[in-house]
Amino acid sequence: MAVQLTPRQEEVVRLLSLGCTVNQAAQILGLAPSTVDNHKTAAMARLGTDKLALLTRIAIKKRITSLKDKLTTREKRLSGRKNDGWNSGVRW
Repeated sequence: MAVQLTPRQEEVVRLLSLGCTVNQAAQILGLAPSTVDNHKTAAMARLGTDKLALLTRIAIKKRITSLKDKLTTREKRLSGRKNDGWNSGVRW
């Protein structure tokens, strides 16, 4: 049986896998940090991990994000981040 995440859980997982903090993801999504943390916790439980690094690997495997995924201009502005994501500055 394939593990299903809600659309909001997928959004949260994507942002976290790109290196956003819970607070930054909350700013981007217009949610309270506690709500984002609840979505993160539920997604991690469904995916069977309690490690953020493993969550990122699972997100790539399940195509929630990719190695080429970056924060959009809007997401960067809302979060206050200058970087595009976790892969910013990495040469492949």
